[in-house]
Amino acid sequence: MAIRYIPYYPDTLQGQARLDNFVRTNRMLFYKDNDKVKTRVQRGMPLYEVSAKETVGTNDKGNIVMHGECLSTCAYLKDKGIEVDLVYIDPPFASGADYAKKIYIRRNPLVQKAIAEAEQQLDNSDMLAFEEKMYGDIWDKERYLNWMYENLMAIKAVMSDTASIYVHLDDHIGHYVKILMDEIFGEDNYKNDIAWRSTASHNDSSKSFSSISDHIYFYSLSENSVFNTLYTEYTEDYIDSEWTKLPSGRYYKAENMLDPQMKMNAYDFHGTTARWRTTPEKFEILWNAEQTEVPNSHGRIKLGKNGKPIKRCRIVFMDELPGAPVNDIWDDINYVAGRSIEKVDYSTQKPESLLERIIKASSNKGMLVADFFGGSGVTAAVAHKLGRRFIHNDVNINSIQTTRDRLVGVGAEFTMMEIRDGVSLFRNPVQTMDKLVKLIPGLNTDANLDKRFWAGSIFSSQNGQMPVYLPNLLDSSCRVMDTTEMNHIIREALPDLSNDVKHVIVYYIDVEDMEALNQFIHDENTQTDIEIELRDLKQILDEVVMEDEATWTLSEVQVELFTKWQVKMLTFHSDYVMKKIEAFNLKANQQHTKKVADGKKSTFKPIEISDEGLECIEWLSVDCTSAQKDAPWHSDVEVRIEKTGTVTVNGNKTRDLWDATIISEDKPLRLKVRNICGDETVFIL
Repeated sequence: MAIRYIPYYPDTLQGQARLDNFVRTNRMLFYKDNDKVKTRVQRGMPLYEVSAKETVGTNDKGNIVMHGECLSTCAYLKDKGIEVDLVYIDPPFASGADYAKKIYIRRNPLVQKAIAEAEQQLDNSDMLAFEEKMYGDIWDKERYLNWMYENLMAIKAVMSDTASIYVHLDDHIGHYVKILMDEIFGEDNYKNDIAWRSTASHNDSSKSFSSISDHIYFYSLSENSVFNTLYTEYTEDYIDSEWTKLPSGRYYKAENMLDPQMKMNAYDFHGTTARWRTTPEKFEILWNAEQTEVPNSHGRIKLGKNGKPIKRCRIVFMDELPGAPVNDIWDDINYVAGRSIEKVDYSTQKPESLLERIIKASSNKGMLVADFFGGSGVTAAVAHKLGRRFIHNDVNINSIQTTRDRLVGVGAEFTMMEIRDGVSLFRNPVQTMDKLVKLIPGLNTDANLDKRFWAGSIFSSQNGQMPVYLPNLLDSSCRVMDTTEMNHIIREALPDLSNDVKHVIVYYIDVEDMEALNQFIHDENTQTDIEIELRDLKQILDEVVMEDEATWTLSEVQVELFTKWQVKMLTFHSDYVMKKIEAFNLKANQQHTKKVADGKKSTFKPIEISDEGLECIEWLSVDCTSAQKDAPWHSDVEVRIEKTGTVTVNGNKTRDLWDATIISEDKPLRLKVRNICGDETVFIL
């Protein structure tokens, strides 16, 4: 249960979008489940307990890497009085796609022949890999917009009065979200729709133009928000089209001095009356400036044939300017290609240069930059490099681990924290949902039921087929079973069930008021004879997380002239990794068999793991500070085994191959091991 609910923001509901009925006499748009969103926003953001998992460095700046939902993280920040100065988010695009992480089998460090071969050019057999789902991006439009509305409202609640926000989306959903942003942040605070060329031109569309750009919507909360004009080098085409070359070799152009918004009062300036964009006093300074070699000019003012100022009259010289101001078409920033040195094998990873431009433009050094769908950690890493403070948030454990390792590599200090919302996720929501279905005894997922509400059914000799409702862990708005959600089940889900259904099971994560919910069910469930049974989902979730097994030796060793401590890994076993490998081998063998039966050439080499199982280790760390298993982690030494077999030690990449050991100055008290799928297990030494 949430400790309490934190209010969002004054004047939270300004109107929402309804995609099927645009009313021109009303400036608002409305969309499905408007009342449900309104109820949740009025209730507030859920505040849960937060625990510190690890602190890297002294972290005097208060940098945070938070594992949890956006709403809960914003509730925590709001409760602590923390305001952010710049927000960049790259949320799911409602693309209908599942995103996967490629899992690479490491080399067995105990097999010397494999170590020697690792120095040679890798081939496919060396890089055995399989894929694992990271998160799902499957939404219907209305549910996605409800979810986005709540998240944007929560983000706005923790933004400072002068903050800015950039929301990165694609062309399928972006224009709908822009309507929400107009409502939430105000149409007058809209700055730009930035088009970024996010991919190379491709040939996959025969009936339309190829789509190669994303949209980044930029809003500021006030006219006092930070904006630093950025510049790029002039191109030859731009120089030829915009600038005039003088006999001396200097380039000049005359800029338009009319007020673009028509807010200034018209006045006469040396014979020409217009709504000028500057004051008469500042204009006179240009008029009285030192005379230039520009023909038909006075000071820095260009004149017409009649000797009076023209409307494009301010003279500027190229060599006095820093470059061409960056506009809203960004085609000079390359996406993260397959061989990019930035690549961290994370789906939807964005380039550092993209975030560098955004952070430089809309923040100054020392300001706080936040990314609530942090992904690969690029926002936090770039913010650190540019001297800003940062908050990284994501619900995906792969994101937290990738970001942690990335930040260690750039020398950042931060505290890793976790929202204790009672939901023990198995890496990420999409994998937890998959595993939940298998953990519910007797659940038949092939049942002919409306998938919007029912995950399947359980057969009982007493009640027959019992449809089962599961809250969607991908959607934080489903976390609390309240009367609004129960009303949907009673009014929409129950009437569509067959007449022989007499009992349904509704799983919940949180209940705001169990007594009130039971009373609501008693009062409202009068149209059918179906009994509603409530069950706590957390009882099943507690069985989701399984720890790995390992054996090791701990001893003192001589390293050059010094005595140090060495943990030598002997064996490692992950039940989950082995099941994933078995499933991969089975599927690959079936595909191979089918190709052979069809007369096609095919070879099949299964992924094989040694008896020691050390190929399944991705990262390990020792803590020489605390021996308590649940205490915040202190990483005295950490080793990451890269997919090539080389190691990164304490964030520093090396060409050394892993020898199954980790060495520390002080005696290790705890060992943390991360397997190649992302599970971490702590062992007391």
